[in-house]
Amino acid sequence: MACVLTSGRTEPCRDAIGGLKAAYFIDFQEDSFTIAAGEATAIDVGVTEVFKYELLADGNTLVETFTADQNNGTSIYEQVLALALKKQDKETANELALIVKARPIVVVQFRDGTYKIVGVSDGTVATGDIQSGGAKADFNGYNLTLTATEVSPAPTLDALTVTALLALVSVTNINP
Repeated sequence: MACVLTSGRTEPCRDAIGGLKAAYFIDFQEDSFTIAAGEATAIDVGVTEVFKYELLADGNTLVETFTADQNNGTSIYEQVLALALKKQDKETANELALIVKARPIVVVQFRDGTYKIVGVSDGTVATGDIQSGGAKADFNGYNLTLTATEVSPAPTLDALTVTALLALVSVTNINP
């Protein structure tokens, strides 16, 4: 791989929007997506079901931190997806217990309509907490953090792959 810079970057218009709209959980499997040049162009036929988590609060974030190590000659991207799932209930607690034991791949839908894959090569590792604040208006629910270490930034899904993903969304939902 050539390590020669290839482009500059102009200042964009102020038309970007932040925030996450949904997270789609997929049981880990090798090569679940076909990826070329940072874009997912197909979803593997082995992926048969996807579970959608709606995200409407501002506390849901995806941060990718890239680090290069001159001594080791390596570079990585740490992907940290933080989700605030409102309201505690036994069904969600049981499902989160499964997520903690698994290593799901998560497709994140941004408020601007784009989709990116977190943990595409090895899945994610989950941590978090269950909390209820002291005041009546405080947060009551689950803070779930999913972390992945990748060699490239989170790939973006092309339009056909988004359509294929949405066709696999399960009708089984928890209604807390």
